[in-house]
Amino acid sequence: MSATTSPSGNPSGRASVPPYGSASGRPAGRPVSPGGPGERGHSYKGGRPRIRPRWGRIALIAGGVVLILALAGGFFAVNYVNGIDDDLKRTNAFSGLSEDRPAKTVKGAFNILLVGSDSRDPDTKDDEANAWRADTLMIMHVPADHKNAQIVSIPRDLWVVVPSSNDAPCSSGSRAKINASFAFGGLPRAVHTVECLTDVHIDHVMAVDFGGFKEVTDALGGVDLKVDQSITSIHPPHRVFKKGMMHMDGAQALDWVRQRKQFPRGDFARMQHQQEFLKALMDKAASSGTLTSPGKLDDFLDAVAKAVTVDQDFSLKDMVLQFRNLRGDNLTFLTSPNKGSETIAGQSVVVSDREKALALYEAMAADKMNEWMAANPVKKS
Repeated sequence: MSATTSPSGNPSGRASVPPYGSASGRPAGRPVSPGGPGERGHSYKGGRPRIRPRWGRIALIAGGVVLILALAGGFFAVNYVNGIDDDLKRTNAFSGLSEDRPAKTVKGAFNILLVGSDSRDPDTKDDEANAWRADTLMIMHVPADHKNAQIVSIPRDLWVVVPSSNDAPCSSGSRAKINASFAFGGLPRAVHTVECLTDVHIDHVMAVDFGGFKEVTDALGGVDLKVDQSITSIHPPHRVFKKGMMHMDGAQALDWVRQRKQFPRGDFARMQHQQEFLKALMDKAASSGTLTSPGKLDDFLDAVAKAVTVDQDFSLKDMVLQFRNLRGDNLTFLTSPNKGSETIAGQSVVVSDREKALALYEAMAADKMNEWMAANPVKKS
């Protein structure tokens, strides 16, 4: 299911995105912005050149989630994690953010912003912001009981309000596609934009670099993915993907999840394939003996550690212990509610479904996703 919403002002002072124009304060009720899920803030104007997709940025997030989830399978895996925690690349993903952030309302529940990027420098400063690009945004919500998790994909072209600085009010900024937030201010601006959009408190950030993701997939021996439509890749070497189940190595899988122009649903089909890829990776890591073979586990963890950057407080050991019972079947994949694509300011953008996105993100913030999913059944692909 897909969804998007436009922001409006609320009593808490959180900004919201007005229906299609300049930024404005968000009305009561934490409305969602037209360019994205429950947007609290503004998005910047779409005058920037279109960013060409690079090697499966969205799929790269799978490496991060696999690292968090799949490790939980073996007892001795925790011993590996101790060393890897020290070796993970870290960044101040919350640098300069104002104190006007969504409150953490439920003890034990937490939210991780997953970012797929082609940048190798997550510490991009405002004056170097153009060096940062990202095509993948997902919020992983883990309820207080840690028995399941929901991963919500945010379309990269969601039309939102991007705050004018990392500490600016959500009501000040300009409209643009949500992935432009990275170009404006790196990870901190992206966190601020997502929090303004959703009114959901982000506890941790994991950025995954496509440069090391091929090795992550290959370390698992590849994955089996369902090809729902026979296509020829638009990228060299122009691989042919035939309808049905295909076993893919790292290069093939990343090429597959990068395709979008051949599908009637475009970017939405690509997001679905990325979600399927993520689940396949998790299940493969848990079922292929990777977690019980010191050699396989070491290769897998080494590949993942090289591909991810996390916030300064992220603890892999804590994640492993908390997620020890999670597997692919415990995950629900969603897309931020939206009304599909429209042309605004000469750009093709995704417009948020304000009311539906608002309901989704209010449930996430209150840790009531099970109730929300019961009222909004997710169609299985």
